[in-house]
Amino acid sequence: MGGGLWVSYLIVFLASACTLVLEIVAGRIVAPFIGVSLYTWTSIIGVVLAGISLGNYLGGVVADRIGSRRTLGLILLGGGLTSLVVLPLATVDLTLIFPRSYPLMLRIVLLTSLLFFPPSLVLGMVSPVVVKLALTDLKQTGNVVGKIYAFSTLGSIVGTFATGFVLISSFGTRTIVFGVGIVLLGMALLFGDFFRARKADLGVGVAAALVLGLLLYQIDTKNALASTCYKETDYYCIKVTDHIVSSDRLLKTLVLDHLIHSYNSVDDPTYLQYGYIKVDAEMTEYVAQKTPDYRAFFVGGGAYTLPRYMEVRHPAATIEVAEIDPGVTETNFERMGLDPNTRIITYNTDAREIVEQKQARAERYDLVFGDAFNDLQIPYHLTTREFDQKIRNMLKDDGIYAALVIDKLQGGQFMPAYAKTVATVFPYVYILADGTYWNSTFANTYIVAASATPLDFERLKTIRGQGINGQSLINVMPADQMQQWLQDTPTLILTDDYAPADNLVAPLFAERGF
Repeated sequence: MGGGLWVSYLIVFLASACTLVLEIVAGRIVAPFIGVSLYTWTSIIGVVLAGISLGNYLGGVVADRIGSRRTLGLILLGGGLTSLVVLPLATVDLTLIFPRSYPLMLRIVLLTSLLFFPPSLVLGMVSPVVVKLALTDLKQTGNVVGKIYAFSTLGSIVGTFATGFVLISSFGTRTIVFGVGIVLLGMALLFGDFFRARKADLGVGVAAALVLGLLLYQIDTKNALASTCYKETDYYCIKVTDHIVSSDRLLKTLVLDHLIHSYNSVDDPTYLQYGYIKVDAEMTEYVAQKTPDYRAFFVGGGAYTLPRYMEVRHPAATIEVAEIDPGVTETNFERMGLDPNTRIITYNTDAREIVEQKQARAERYDLVFGDAFNDLQIPYHLTTREFDQKIRNMLKDDGIYAALVIDKLQGGQFMPAYAKTVATVFPYVYILADGTYWNSTFANTYIVAASATPLDFERLKTIRGQGINGQSLINVMPADQMQQWLQDTPTLILTDDYAPADNLVAPLFAERGF
């Protein structure tokens, strides 16, 4: 190939980097439609690898039959165009394309294949063609092929790290996909030998493709602003929508990827919509009745619904929130009613890191709320016995750990495993809900409450409740029924060495669909 082997190395390096950039970005592209789950990432990785594999095979066939610089240019041109087509496709509701009668996993695979199989396949054809063009001496076959695939792998590594650590946070996914398309079209123009064509100047076609890419990007940008993310971060596609409760009650809805996290009344922080938040609110009243200046810590901030409530209801309380995504916190200030002058202290980092720091400083709390789980995504390192022990260490003797869990009480897999794990650390564990869902085979929201000392149920009856006329909404699963439930479910204790949280919640995702 003209320009020496270094040109070959550069081409495979960039092509492989672009492939891995698309793979990493794929999770963010599909998240607003199907969320981020074990099934999602399994499909993305499998689809991209399948595309690369088939592309390698077809690239080898093409290289032997019509291997030329122009062929390489056409492949790069195809890679650029198939990458750019992702942009308009990602703005329509892809979940409507495939019938809901299809199994969920099949629909996820089909959806990710529609978006990312074509560019993966085309880019997989690059290396075999480059090898064909670079080989001029069969005695150097091993050396040349080895170096080309080494540079290809190096490009994949650089593309992975650059995307995860720099590109997504700096530019956003759609700008990145557009950039990949333009890079590939530019490579086609530089290395495709188009301008030597006698009958037609294919370079004009590449230029036209660049213009088409710009148009696709412009269309996608407008559609994306209208239909996808209010703010795109390293962790979520964040949306904020309006939810009308009544003629005099408008709530703001925080949506992370495609899941509703919470509802906030911007004007009235004491208005609570979700039942589980009302249960948590009653637990704060229970603690405040005895300790008005209590200290509370939140594992996960979300919409800051309960922290806002506590700030108004209990002005003497200290409220701290560990919210890993600064974009979520910013959105709460901008759209969800969080007061710019709030007393709530926020740590924008992983909750476990903050918990370990507070444990090391011997800081003690009256309440710790776990609000980092949903029914599709479970940060496994916050589910383990080791983490629960750290929470117990940072609680006062009568402190309470109250963690949200969304699962089926009867038939669910994550719920019993989590409750059993907590029970290995805390002597008193309760299942709380805003109703008596103890025999339910449907997914509900529950609070797993734990403490080193038993709850005072008589005092709990005297608190200001969230029900009609201040009645309490808290229901506690009867102790004998809970004991029987734990005995009847498979024994699995979640630890730092073994915590298959995604697998345990995956059946629930499969039943819900998207």
